Amino acid sequence: MILHEGLALLKPPAELDYFDSRSAPLPRAVSPLEAWNLMMERPNPLLKAAFRIRDAVSAPFGVKRIGGFSGAPRTSVAAGDHLDFFLVEHQAPDLLVLTERDKHLDVMTALSAEGRRLTITSSVVTHNAFGRAYMAPVGPAHKLIVGGMLRRLKRRLEAEAGG
Repeated sequence: MILHEGLALLKPPAELDYFDSRSAPLPRAVSPLEAWNLMMERPNPLLKAAFRIRDAVSAPFGVKRIGGFSGAPRTSVAAGDHLDFFLVEHQAPDLLVLTERDKHLDVMTALSAEGRRLTITSSVVTHNAFGRAYMAPVGPAHKLIVGGMLRRLKRRLEAEAGG
């Protein structure tokens, strides 16, 4: 993990095969782990179908099935723990760094909180043609998924606050 302009990344941006960082102002401050729990508690129903398709297409190429997100909340995590299929590489009050690595690609997703702003940053390094082909549809879809997750989190927190 490197820090680049306050973002946790696999490598400097110029060396990445995929990079996306999205932020949202929230009605109240949340820790990265609280944000994860709230977003994964009720993930977009289309994600379950997307993960089934991903697993069916990728498994013949030696990619392990991940099945999706369990929605099981965690009160704490430490480096070396797992959140669903992600390995927790770093945990701090303002930063949660999750990775998944295989022979085709390395993925890092970092949730960072600064006051009432939550940022989700994803970086990917591909290792071969399958990794590059995999990211062709996943990259654009990922941007939509993360944007939707942030919007739903913001609406949920607004509703809880009565606003």
